[in-house]
Amino acid sequence: MQESAELRDVTALAVPRVGRVEKTGNPTLPYRLLDADGTEVAAVSEFLRDMLANDDSPTSLHSYAYELLAWFRFLRAVEVAWDRAGRAEARDFALWLKTVKKPPRPRRPDTPPPGSINPVTGKRYIGENYAPRTRRHARAVVRSFYEYHRDMHGRPLLNPFPNAKWAEDEHLNAHHNPMHAFRHPTRRAPYQPKEPRRAPRGIPDQAFNELFAALPSHRDRALVAFYISAGPRASELLGVTRDRVSPGDQTIGVIRKGSQALQWIPASSDAFVWLRLYQQQIRPQALDGPEEPLWWTLRARSDR
Repeated sequence: MQESAELRDVTALAVPRVGRVEKTGNPTLPYRLLDADGTEVAAVSEFLRDMLANDDSPTSLHSYAYELLAWFRFLRAVEVAWDRAGRAEARDFALWLKTVKKPPRPRRPDTPPPGSINPVTGKRYIGENYAPRTRRHARAVVRSFYEYHRDMHGRPLLNPFPNAKWAEDEHLNAHHNPMHAFRHPTRRAPYQPKEPRRAPRGIPDQAFNELFAALPSHRDRALVAFYISAGPRASELLGVTRDRVSPGDQTIGVIRKGSQALQWIPASSDAFVWLRLYQQQIRPQALDGPEEPLWWTLRARSDR
């Protein structure tokens, strides 16, 4: 028997880890969601295909698919069809995400406890529960999924995650003056976690000097120097090829994660000095073609 939504105890709810996100290899639908029986969830596939048509990146589709996987798993546990979900399910999903612990991952014995404070940087390690930003993203994904189906098919009639019911917030920045800052809504939408204050990233100078001195190779020193001075994502920096380095301009070209566009960003002169030392160190190991990777493993390749 289905449990009453008013009496549902989310702390005792067993949400099975069924279904999965599958990579398809299809350029018109890079990822799809499969239910517990291995059947494609057509409503999600339609939504993801529409996202791709709106020029969203495949990585965004991958992220959205996993958030919807969590939502469909929750609905399966409470025995509610996705097009019959209401405010009670939205409320309980928000409570469940707030209280449930994340699936455990293998950890080294010397790893600091989850949620503890780094004594050097003062930042908190990732905790056992889902962070507010993760829960905010999950809510935004599920809401956009229902808004798409309401606009495209007229159903379901209600979105489980509505916007804030304040008339002055509906067109808050519709006629925004570029000379002024954007205004923020006066109230959060229902079941939307509070926006956490991001702690500035930083490390004491002495700790950074000790870290840099402990790096074992010119490659690592060049990587850290580029990362600190240019500020790219790690994946963007590691994807740089030899033709996207301009020592004369002191810039490197990275492919941005979201837009997939090439962007040239400035870096420090020290970073290019360490890069040159690294390149002299590995010659003639690495290939010299312009499209070859800039960064190579320090181990000798087995195919040479």
